[in-house]
Amino acid sequence: MKPRALIALLGSAAVWPLTAGAQQPKGKAYRIGIVWANAPAASAPRLAVFQQALRELGYVEGETVIVEQRGLEGTVPAETVVVELVERKVDVILTAGTTSTRVARKVAGAIPVVMTFVSDPIGAGFVNSLARPGGNITGLTNFGPEMSVKWLELLKDLIPSVSRIAVLDDTAVHPLVTGMQRAATTTGAELKSFELENNDALQDALSAIPPYHADALVVTLPPQTADRQAHILQFAAANRLPAVYWWREYVDAGGLAYYGPSVADMYRRAASYVDKILKGAKPSDLPVEQPTKFELVINLTTAKALGIDVPPSLLARADEVIE
Repeated sequence: MKPRALIALLGSAAVWPLTAGAQQPKGKAYRIGIVWANAPAASAPRLAVFQQALRELGYVEGETVIVEQRGLEGTVPAETVVVELVERKVDVILTAGTTSTRVARKVAGAIPVVMTFVSDPIGAGFVNSLARPGGNITGLTNFGPEMSVKWLELLKDLIPSVSRIAVLDDTAVHPLVTGMQRAATTTGAELKSFELENNDALQDALSAIPPYHADALVVTLPPQTADRQAHILQFAAANRLPAVYWWREYVDAGGLAYYGPSVADMYRRAASYVDKILKGAKPSDLPVEQPTKFELVINLTTAKALGIDVPPSLLARADEVIE
């Protein structure tokens, strides 16, 4: 397993001071607000990459940049979480996922927003188009057209006999489900989507999967909270369902496999967006980027528990193997 950067956080509103380089106005303390989809502690590796990328762009610890982070996990209303950053007069907001971006769009006003891990920014109404965002939101989508096919190929490699696949998804990620349905017809597999209309519907969706007698599971839902992540992982284990996840956190916590955009690459690129905006660029002039670098992570311990012999060729292709 490759080493991963870990950072100790001091609560959900940790503040990380950074100093900007000579291009920044002297005495100006820029504020960058981050809204994570879950607790900040769970996003420590992402924060580490983002901080390092800022340093590589010429920022050093000190006086002129302050990063403040909040998480949507907990009992505090999402809008209140983002309002706190607005009241702190942040110069730009970095979001993680559709939910945090939607809330930021609603309450951030004219504050620029750099989004990450949003599957369908056009369908969600965040931008007019990828090439011309047209508002105060830009950033990165985690949807690539080839991903749906890759997920099915991965499941076929892990379970050659797979024929029925359940998809646990959110109404916000329909492009992925549509792509998987098209790909499934070419492989002879049957695919059924189990959607959540809201966060309270998770148990209903999970309860509907066993009667379908699925051979495997694809999870596109973000972890959102530690409880939701644990609930989904426990369901997959209890039903002995091999599962591929669209969010790396699941596999770090015991899920079988992750295939998706490189998390590190996405937050390095997000730092460059923030840098451009702090230097005067308008979000409407910065095209939304699709992922260009992907990673495959396999949890070998989970594979063994499920009785799956992972082909050596697949292990060789993996960017990381968790043992």
